[in-house]
Amino acid sequence: MLAIERGYLILDMKDIIASAVAQAAKEAFPSMEAAEVHLEVPPQKELGDFATNFAMQSAKALRQNPRKIAAEIVSRLKGNWLDHAAVAGPGFINFYLKANVIYENLGEILKAGEAFGNLPPKNAPKVQVEYVSANPTGPLHVGHGRGAAAGSALVNILRAAGYQVESEYYINDAGNQMDNLARSVNARYLELLGKEVAFPEDGYHGADIVDTAQRIVKKDGDKYLSLPDEERLAVFKDLAYAEKLAALKEDLAAFQVTFDRWFSERTLHPAAISAAVEELKKNGHIYEEGGALWLKSTAYGDDKDRVVIRDNGVPTYLAADIAYHRDKYERGYGRLINIWGADHHGYLCRVKAAMSALGYDAEKLTVLFLQMVSLFRGGEPVKMSKRTGQSVTLNELMEEVGTDAARYFFLMRSLDSQLDFDLDLAKKKSNDNPVYYIQYAHARICSIFKQAKEAGIELSDAPNLALLVDESEVDLIKKIESYPEEVDKAATEYAPQRIARYAHDLAAFFHSFYNKCRIVGVAGDLAEARLALVQVTAHVIRHSLGLLGVSAPENM
Repeated sequence: MLAIERGYLILDMKDIIASAVAQAAKEAFPSMEAAEVHLEVPPQKELGDFATNFAMQSAKALRQNPRKIAAEIVSRLKGNWLDHAAVAGPGFINFYLKANVIYENLGEILKAGEAFGNLPPKNAPKVQVEYVSANPTGPLHVGHGRGAAAGSALVNILRAAGYQVESEYYINDAGNQMDNLARSVNARYLELLGKEVAFPEDGYHGADIVDTAQRIVKKDGDKYLSLPDEERLAVFKDLAYAEKLAALKEDLAAFQVTFDRWFSERTLHPAAISAAVEELKKNGHIYEEGGALWLKSTAYGDDKDRVVIRDNGVPTYLAADIAYHRDKYERGYGRLINIWGADHHGYLCRVKAAMSALGYDAEKLTVLFLQMVSLFRGGEPVKMSKRTGQSVTLNELMEEVGTDAARYFFLMRSLDSQLDFDLDLAKKKSNDNPVYYIQYAHARICSIFKQAKEAGIELSDAPNLALLVDESEVDLIKKIESYPEEVDKAATEYAPQRIARYAHDLAAFFHSFYNKCRIVGVAGDLAEARLALVQVTAHVIRHSLGLLGVSAPENM
């Protein structure tokens, strides 16, 4: 039989299929480019154990009938796991495994235990994922929460898929927003001490600013009143910044989000920005006009050139971003992934233009754009916080629906699609709530193990897994065996929603199995085999939920 390692039958199959594709490309389709082969479990068992639509995806580029492409691949397949393969429909390739292969693979998965789902290390350069990166001027709102869930899940998935990954938060702690924070706290401070003051036009009106000013008054009283305005603003900037950043980190930690590195924008001023601008000047990509310095971004596809240094000598946000991304490239990452809000869509071209102008490979930079989140309660949109009258904060969302539900609901849809977040559904303790449905499957499994222990059923080192022949058992086994492919796809497509959907589907297969197949009360060997299947199912549920940053409770 096929030498299966750690239960990764599907990865071994992909390697063998890829070899057949490469041979077909060489002998029958010289213009065929190497492409990823993905496998899936067909919706009906008569369509095979696994299938691929690779031939259909390649047909347009090759200008060939997809059935012809599929036939050439099938004729070159060599694998002792394969009973036969067939071309079906418009060009699917369906693979029918030899009878005992799925059971041998299940046995390897059982041996792998908690390691199953973590793919072999990739021979690839390190990846950096930068996400959230909100201004430290106030609490995170639900939009930031979606980015936090997506970024942390993507980091988890990439690591599970075998990539070396570092996560980073870019702290926007320089520029006007920090000055506005200081002026806002100063105004509230003076108000609390009975002074009449005009609130700054661009100030922050949130209740958290009042809270900060109140804490300053409580701790230090009026000691700052005697300071000159500029000195008082400098003090309040530092005090407010430290408080807001600490609160931001605390909220993210509660949301199961941590970072390998917190990068301060302040460290770029002035040296790193000046160095980047001087290099662009030296290379002829900066020109002066109207007293300002402009990046020739139109040379790289932008719709207009962009100011990097204003006529008053102050760098623009773009200048800091150029210096920051230059720093990233210099750190030697093979891939840079940023998660930005959809309102930054037009910004990508100018950043890539600057990287190309500096001589870096702009294609190494990928930006995932995060669409808006709309909250609904009772079928009506929720726009404002009951507590503050401002946008609903991430902290408030966690208080209302819990961290698990918040994370799962944020991850159910692709990042580039708008998300309608149903608060009522997220709080339901029923199977209508998808995260409850998955977590209940895990809790039910824990209950099964308690019952089995009471009945004296224990797993041996070699349960007879070939006894698992019921349709619900076989479907569950195949779903489990497809998990490494889902992890791999989710990583290559930057698609955490694939894991969210997989976990829900796996729970459905398990509930179907549970409703049909007893463990306690059946013959000993069969009971043991079923218990082994349940144990593997529990691990994969835990693993998939873990990638999403969602817990797997033992009781519900």
